[in-house]
Amino acid sequence: MAKTQAVSFSRTGGPEVLEYVDIDLPPPGAGEVQIKHAAIGLNFIDVYFRTGLYKAPHMPFVTGKEAAGTVIAVGPDVEDFKIGDRVAYAGADGAYSVERNVETKHLVKVPDGIPLETAASMMLKGMTAEYLLNRTYKVGPDTTILFHAAAGGVGLIAGQWAKALGATVIGTAGSDGKVRLALEHGYDYV
Repeated sequence: MAKTQAVSFSRTGGPEVLEYVDIDLPPPGAGEVQIKHAAIGLNFIDVYFRTGLYKAPHMPFVTGKEAAGTVIAVGPDVEDFKIGDRVAYAGADGAYSVERNVETKHLVKVPDGIPLETAASMMLKGMTAEYLLNRTYKVGPDTTILFHAAAGGVGLIAGQWAKALGATVIGTAGSDGKVRLALEHGYDYV
């Protein structure tokens, strides 16, 4: 069995519990591909698992919910992805690793014009914005929305997206620099 490297923890706590370790990397199983990560997203949920606020499903645990990279191996029954595809994912624990296997249901292909670093850093935030603007309430030209933390990760995506949908977009932000940033990213009033 092949090996790869990962950032893992065997007990909860501060950043000092994180360890750079070798882990087993089996060939991808049915419905999986193996990815060599180019970049991973860092999110508060990762800290929640590390500190114990959220219970890790097992120990040691490789945290991380989002990443992007290149497919380096394809498991049985995989038809939509091939070696060399640029992909990103969110929602599958284990992103703090050099390489890993991921079920294809978590993957999206990344267009050539989007850097893998960008794709890795916005999957969870983009999915949150999509949920808020399309599923929680269908935002359109007749909508006025107020978004708190307009200059944050979700806020910047949501502001641009809501504006593209024709909404009037109002935001809150905690400093003059953040106000300017939100205004540059789709907000009408901050």
